[in-house]
Amino acid sequence: MDLTTVFLTITGLVLFEAITSIDNAIINAEVLATMQQRARRWFLSWGILIAVFGVRGLLPWLIVWVMTPHLGPWEALTASLTGDPAALKAIQDSSPGLLIGGGIFFIFLFFHWIFLEPKAFGLPIELSFARQGAWFYAVVSIILTAVVWFALGKSPILAFGAVVGSTAFFITHGVKRYAAEEQSRLMADRSATSDLGKILYLEVIDLTFSIDGIVGAFAFTLSVPLILIGNGIGAAVVRQLTVFGVERIRRYVFLKNGAMYSVLVLGCVMLAHGMGLHLPEWLSPVATFVIVGYFLLLSWIRIMKSR
Repeated sequence: MDLTTVFLTITGLVLFEAITSIDNAIINAEVLATMQQRARRWFLSWGILIAVFGVRGLLPWLIVWVMTPHLGPWEALTASLTGDPAALKAIQDSSPGLLIGGGIFFIFLFFHWIFLEPKAFGLPIELSFARQGAWFYAVVSIILTAVVWFALGKSPILAFGAVVGSTAFFITHGVKRYAAEEQSRLMADRSATSDLGKILYLEVIDLTFSIDGIVGAFAFTLSVPLILIGNGIGAAVVRQLTVFGVERIRRYVFLKNGAMYSVLVLGCVMLAHGMGLHLPEWLSPVATFVIVGYFLLLSWIRIMKSR
């Protein structure tokens, strides 16, 4: 991998981690506003170590180990960090199941957003989908059935990966729904939960939201060191977005749209890679830059018009 590709991959990972964690930053800021100053400082300083090393450091290694269980946990860690050729080949050989699962996860995530979630409409087609929200479950069921059917023609592992991806989506979606309800309770009665309880709640939320960025990272690269660097910097950016302020973030109303269209593209890239269609490594980061840049521009134009 040349230096240009490395740079594009890391910056793409940082951008993707940041934009998919906008909701996480907003939740952090709103809950932190109900906490004492000492607890806020602890979360914004020591909490970043947990976010980077505890979550975004361990999960990619865990995924690599699950992909290549014959390496063992320590071998998977050292091989992925040192770039051992034999281990990297084993990871690449085992990656299609992960990529198929990640692709399904992201495609489900996109369709849930465009069908069911409240949003600022950046494109006319989004309103049409929002009016047909009841079709979400039918659409994702048909997609899963089609992917499993084609995957079975190649390998049962690929089909199993697709099912695991759909299971992961519904589990994380359930956790996020619970988190939204818990956040409403915290904001309604700010004294009902201690600062320690709120910190633990925020760490769980960070873990849940980090799954999107970590799964998506494998659409950019299978290199764990690059994933650690990109996602680690992205986690630090999320903390800065928390400090930056909720209202300033919310002014850029179409950033979530950019994140979700990036998710759709990365999901398709992961499905293509999993099915054996090899796309250039620069495609994922460049697509992310273009899509997010477009919706950032739309947000900026809207801000200028509102003045």
